[in-house]
Amino acid sequence: MLRSVEQRLVTGSDEDPRVAELRTAVSRLRRELAAHPAEFPDRGIAEDELAALDAMAGGGAPEVPRLRRSLLLVAGAIGSVSALSAALTQVRGAVELFGGPPVERN
Repeated sequence: MLRSVEQRLVTGSDEDPRVAELRTAVSRLRRELAAHPAEFPDRGIAEDELAALDAMAGGGAPEVPRLRRSLLLVAGAIGSVSALSAALTQVRGAVELFGGPPVERN
């Protein structure tokens, strides 16, 4: 995934490559979730948070704490659906492009 981000930096695109990666990953997970036949209790939460992630990415540079919160909600809602794990991993990687997990301070 990092290679594709680096390649976009070279092409001179005006869009932040991290935002482009996030939009691509969220779009993939939304499509796969929509096509997934099984219903599960937190599907609505996942759909809402994916819509929120898409809106944040569409608005430019998203707030990192909000990205992480949405990722946690999506992961909690669909984390047990193995058919969606690759797409969820892609979203996680895209969120991590905006910065790693916060460092704990004592």
